[in-house]
Amino acid sequence: MDLDQLHTFLEIVRLKSFSKAAQTCFRTQPAISAQVRQLEHEVNTTLFERLGTRIALTPAGRIFADYAEQILDLRRQAQNAIAELERTPRGELVIAANEATCIYVLPQVFSGYKQQFPNVQLQVERSYGSRIVEAVVENQADFGITQLPVVEKRVQVVKIFSDEIKLLTPSGHELSRKSSVLARDLLKYPLLMPKSGTTRTRLNEWLDIVEPELNVSMELDATEMIKRFVRAGLGLSFMASEHCREEVETGKLAAVSLGPEPMYRSVGLIYRKDKALSKAALGFIQVILEHRQEQESKLPHVVNMV
Repeated sequence: MDLDQLHTFLEIVRLKSFSKAAQTCFRTQPAISAQVRQLEHEVNTTLFERLGTRIALTPAGRIFADYAEQILDLRRQAQNAIAELERTPRGELVIAANEATCIYVLPQVFSGYKQQFPNVQLQVERSYGSRIVEAVVENQADFGITQLPVVEKRVQVVKIFSDEIKLLTPSGHELSRKSSVLARDLLKYPLLMPKSGTTRTRLNEWLDIVEPELNVSMELDATEMIKRFVRAGLGLSFMASEHCREEVETGKLAAVSLGPEPMYRSVGLIYRKDKALSKAALGFIQVILEHRQEQESKLPHVVNMV
């Protein structure tokens, strides 16, 4: 039994004629009769009484006609609901991101997104590193925002932006006057290192040449904690320039490039390749890209490397 058979059956009921129904359904009368026979076979009863040149519904046919109407009406309701969803997207999007992204990127993105898609609920799952990728792969999150590269083949990567990882010092610190610092310049200072993640891995490589002589005072896993500890004079640290921009611009902290070459990081939006993207999801991609373009146009010191 399919919806086309139900439509044909109801046309016969409406027109009280197989031949007229054949015309409105753009089929031959034998084809129409075959569809009715198939229906009668499936419900194991006769649906029409043939009274000479006239037809009438049997008692079973009248019952079946009521249900056929309901089924086709439900189809229309489903089609209308889906069409309305495209006109006015609704539902929920779950985004997996680390703490710094939640604080410095997503509030502005969410604000812009809600203006365009007020009926879509946005939820954030705070995650770190590989867990962000896992959340997307396991379909626990619709999108993830994480540092690149991402080697997982099941996800699509949309590069969002790049910024520079810098040495973070208190304002007025002697190293803050330098244009860049080398790993050896840090040997006499206590370091507050990020506890884990892609940035920590890259910093370990940069510091490897002097690793035995380093003074790693603390390992911290929160961006705000790192900034407050540096301001308090507990040590020097490292941070993406975007995450400390406000403090640097107001003179509360200083940020210095690493040498001999600056260290940049790239951030991407990821989602499953096999995931069908709704209008709401496509809108999120568009809004986050527009947000980054707007931010980078205001920040000439942020180098776009994507």
